[in-house]
Amino acid sequence: MEEIVKLDSISEYNDIRGVATLHPLVTVIDLSKARPWPETKSYNFGLYGIYLKEVKCGELKYGRNLYDYQEGTLVFTGPGQVLTVQRQDKNYQPKGWALFFHPELLNGTTLGKHIQEYSFFSYDVNEALHLSEQERQIVYDCLLKIQYELQHAIDKHSRTLIVSNIELFLNYCIRFYDRQFITRDTTNRGVLQKFERLLADYFNSDKPVSIGLPTVAWCAKELHFSANYFGDMIKKETGISAQEYIQSKVIELAKERIFDLDKSVSQVAYELGFKYPQHFTRLFKQRVGSTPNAYRTMN
Repeated sequence: MEEIVKLDSISEYNDIRGVATLHPLVTVIDLSKARPWPETKSYNFGLYGIYLKEVKCGELKYGRNLYDYQEGTLVFTGPGQVLTVQRQDKNYQPKGWALFFHPELLNGTTLGKHIQEYSFFSYDVNEALHLSEQERQIVYDCLLKIQYELQHAIDKHSRTLIVSNIELFLNYCIRFYDRQFITRDTTNRGVLQKFERLLADYFNSDKPVSIGLPTVAWCAKELHFSANYFGDMIKKETGISAQEYIQSKVIELAKERIFDLDKSVSQVAYELGFKYPQHFTRLFKQRVGSTPNAYRTMN
């Protein structure tokens, strides 16, 4: 079985890349001046990481997927993710930047309370952010400000300024991802159509009875996306979450099936994938404004 090396500290990562540790909880590295990864190995990172790649390469591998980065690509990794670093030839020198920070850096900060909202840390590698030239310059500016603070003598302002600049960086990335979703609008509409067909096929099968209600994670996997990227894409395209979209489909079907008087409300609930009929009744009342039995008699 392949050994997975735990990388839980900034100093461990810096030692591998051959750079000095200027702060115990955060590092910014110019990859052109760093030591290449010594060998092909899998690492379980206990850190948040952002790579800005400036050359086409296939250095990082997520699970079984090797990604050949285009120039100006941002890739995000979160604590607990496993990456396999592919050893390049001895003359290979990566180009770009890396920002890594430990979760403890965020303790007691506003960013720490909201870090889970930056869902791109859980995107798959093939859902990376592709930057325009102008966006790339903004990213550089943010990285250089963080680097400046790391090179500055640590004082009472250091942590606040470092975290504030990381938060600014991440907020720009939200804007850039919104732009990427918009510029891929045609592709996204195709995904929405596939999502609709997937749900239709699901509810026309015996899956609701045997498996239960479809989850966002299951739908994302069937459509070859990470759950977070898929959810964000559906939200941008429809204005509602993927979970709400699924629930709307369930209620739409429920309104049709509830008029089959040969079936009880409980039977309809089970056929739609609800384990407990009362959960179906609660959702129906939230969405429609009346219970399923009352809806039956009103129409």
